[in-house]
Amino acid sequence: MIERFSPPGTISLMYIETPAPPHTAWPEQALCAETGADFFFPEPGSSVREAKRICGMCAMRSACLEYALANDERFGVWGGLSEKERLRLRRAHQQT
Repeated sequence: MIERFSPPGTISLMYIETPAPPHTAWPEQALCAETGADFFFPEPGSSVREAKRICGMCAMRSACLEYALANDERFGVWGGLSEKERLRLRRAHQQT
């Protein structure tokens, strides 16, 4: 359907010229990949205790936190830290 409204050849051209995302194998190895997003993206006001417990056992925790900080993830638990905790960490880093 999109091809009908696009100039001939542009769809395949866009696909070829789209840069590949950087290799990030850590999500596949992280414990959250086996658990499900409900723990890590709870409803507002819900506890993040279980997500933090899972993160505490995960070997990919530091890579996850680094990713969240580098990509300004604003929702959910990443690398064992909540949104508010990551915000405090960013602010503390900016002051130094």
